Amino acid sequence: MSKTKVIIMGAAGRDFHNFNVVFRDNDAYEVVAFTATQIPGIVGRRYPAELAGRLYPNGIPIEPEERLPHLVREKNVDRVVFAYSDVSHQHVMERAALAAAAGADFWLLSPRSTQLVAKKPVVAVCAVRTGAGKSQTTRRVAQILHEQGKRVAVVRHPMPYGDLVRQKVQRFASFEDLDRAECTIEEREEYEPHIQEGFVVYAGVDYGAILRQAEAEADVILWDGGNNDFPFFRPDFLIVVADPLRVGHENTYWPGSVLVRQAAVIVINKVDTAGIEPVERLRASLSSLNPRAKVVEAASPITLDAPELVAGRRVLVIEDGPTVTHGEMPFGAGAVAARKLGATFADPRPHAQGSLGDVYKAYPHLGPVLPAMGYGKKQIEELAQTIARVPCDAVVIATPVDLRRLIAIEKPSTRVRYDLQEIGHPTVADLLPRF
Repeated sequence: MSKTKVIIMGAAGRDFHNFNVVFRDNDAYEVVAFTATQIPGIVGRRYPAELAGRLYPNGIPIEPEERLPHLVREKNVDRVVFAYSDVSHQHVMERAALAAAAGADFWLLSPRSTQLVAKKPVVAVCAVRTGAGKSQTTRRVAQILHEQGKRVAVVRHPMPYGDLVRQKVQRFASFEDLDRAECTIEEREEYEPHIQEGFVVYAGVDYGAILRQAEAEADVILWDGGNNDFPFFRPDFLIVVADPLRVGHENTYWPGSVLVRQAAVIVINKVDTAGIEPVERLRASLSSLNPRAKVVEAASPITLDAPELVAGRRVLVIEDGPTVTHGEMPFGAGAVAARKLGATFADPRPHAQGSLGDVYKAYPHLGPVLPAMGYGKKQIEELAQTIARVPCDAVVIATPVDLRRLIAIEKPSTRVRYDLQEIGHPTVADLLPRF
């Protein structure tokens, strides 16, 4: 029998996992290429032979997504597998149309087809959209499990942007571990807050190997979902965070629309800033999509280390990169904090260096804030150059990682912090099982 030829559309994360679980060492299929989008520096590389298994001694090429129709025709591809997240249903179906027009079937793999089964209990925290408040919810769950006396291993959704073989299994227990691994800003934003609270974080490329190692040192696995993807491990308890500032996205974005239908608990975050009417509209929508789910209302109150640097001043606001780029938010917590203190905004857009200028072109919805992009050394240097060039009185750092550990910021600066604060009952602690 001839093999079914496959292209996997991805962004250096879910695509690699789907390959490892479904296609690696599977004689029924031949994966002829990955395509890549969203993440710079991935195109032109190969998924390495050391990770690809016995059927791919030369690895698998990673092509730009723009070449998909050409690749389908050139390689006589039978099936295109869509394997990235935090995109609208319209976006997904446009890619389906491209595949079908070129002659290939279009395939969306379900959670059941791709989730690994753990020997230890798994609590998963995911979100409808990037920037909804998943990170602070995950930190809250980790704290609750720790208070129950459980050893917790946090396993983070992948961000393998470097040497994929070296990054097969990554374990981070200290900031020095992050330095040795040369983690990007995006990775540090997710890992540092957990490490600071004393939790070990796992990530990487091969989540079967990651799961076996994490199980050996934990009572409970805490899946820290990224990019609103569904978990790579089958959860015993699924918490999903929804955003009242983006009502409607819970049923129009992939795969957040899957997650809300599967959730045991849905956290409606930002109730303090969204207003009553959007919260009620979101609650009604979630009830229609998943009437079984318990709903927790929460806020993410914002604090500043040095508010006196911001009040009434002209400030450069640096926001969490994914939240304000493919998360489609024009601003984040930093802008909210600055506005409350009567600050004016120094516009970084005219001063954007190198690839940061391309970011503003790719995401025209962005307001006068600076996304903390840092997918590699060069982009981190461009970020530092941009910060230095923006005329302002102070810098507001609203990223989960303290950029001052990575970049020398000469101007006065202050950090924004935010944690989950449940409002009323039930709380996450009320609903989380005792494992």
